[in-house]
Amino acid sequence: MSERILITGAAGRIGTALRPLLARPGRVLRLLDIHPVKPGDDDAEIVTASFTDPAALDEACDGVDAVVHLGGKPGEGSWEELAEVNVEGTRQVLEAAVRHGIPRVVLASSIHAAGFWTRDEVGPDGFLPSDTAPRPDTLYGVSKAAVEGLGSLYHSRFGIDVSCLRFGAYRPEPLSIVDLTVWISHEDGARLVQACLSTPPPAGFRVLWGISANARRWFSLAEGAAIGYHPEDDAERFAAGMSGVEDFDWSDPLLHLVGGSFCTLPLGRGRG
Repeated sequence: MSERILITGAAGRIGTALRPLLARPGRVLRLLDIHPVKPGDDDAEIVTASFTDPAALDEACDGVDAVVHLGGKPGEGSWEELAEVNVEGTRQVLEAAVRHGIPRVVLASSIHAAGFWTRDEVGPDGFLPSDTAPRPDTLYGVSKAAVEGLGSLYHSRFGIDVSCLRFGAYRPEPLSIVDLTVWISHEDGARLVQACLSTPPPAGFRVLWGISANARRWFSLAEGAAIGYHPEDDAERFAAGMSGVEDFDWSDPLLHLVGGSFCTLPLGRGRG
């Protein structure tokens, strides 16, 4: 029997990267996005619709075994849009999962849900636990903290297995020296999602850092390892090619905050 996985936000940056890495025999990917998703060689089922539309979600969730909810507004913006898309949209996805009896949901959160935690608050092992309470750094971070809260609620109320992934810098390779701590490779991202899709019963609720095994990280991977996430990549292999890495001022206060420069962004305005 085939396993059917619904991926929302499938045309986005993370969805596009994950699609080929999650495809495998016996699995059908159903790809939903408001923007057109390009056909591929994986026989995926493509749905052009918004995850904020309950009727469209009902159709997309029919016969689905798990949902990977990646859709949302990335980065800082107006509260009205963040609340509508990230918060209410996630609630709609979880409501649809309840209506269709879908037992497992993976939610894309962000390190910015916990952006104001610092290196001074790491545990005795030198790492910040992945289930550290939210301390958002922006309105965007607040919306992702709300996503985690919704996931907790729908697990407790309805018994859905929910994983919230606090993704760091999800890119093919680190773009900056700062990324050396928070980078996650495309392949490790897929390993993390697959671990969440494969957790055995009983159902649980978990918050996990979406981070690779970076030598300079200060984020715990123990919680991910408990469900089978074993990252294989390390941003350090890119460090030698980065200009100024040896002379970089690692004492910069922003580097001691999970959210980095997001902690000083004007609220509601983003980087522009």
